[in-house]
Amino acid sequence: MRFFIPVLLAALLSPLAAQADGLPRSAAPAAAEVYFIAPLDGATVGSEVLVQFGLKGMGVAPAGTALANTGHHHLLIDTGLPALDQPVPADAQHVHFGKGQTETTITLSPGTHTLQLLLADQNHIPHVPAVVSKAITITVK
Repeated sequence: MRFFIPVLLAALLSPLAAQADGLPRSAAPAAAEVYFIAPLDGATVGSEVLVQFGLKGMGVAPAGTALANTGHHHLLIDTGLPALDQPVPADAQHVHFGKGQTETTITLSPGTHTLQLLLADQNHIPHVPAVVSKAITITVK
């Protein structure tokens, strides 16, 4: 009996451990697409940059809102994609739009910059499959 209880506990707890390894992820339609309305790839802009987000095949909902086929935008500035199975970091390179915003004005230093959009669910976790834009490059005068 003293060997049975640890084996039983391990069997009962292993599904919980497996769930803790990966956070739950929301599904996205295969045809969903996020893209830039502005600026356009290759644009030369001033230091104040109007960035407008486009979305097809899904809806926009504020963070914390659990609705199928919705999410909110994250703007990636001069960085690659974050881990797609974890919440998107919140820092100067990973800007969250958790109120459901679809545009913003950002200030960038002179030079070349890359921008990319990533849609994430109510918990800031990217969908499966990830809804991510093509990275664009802009030049700030």
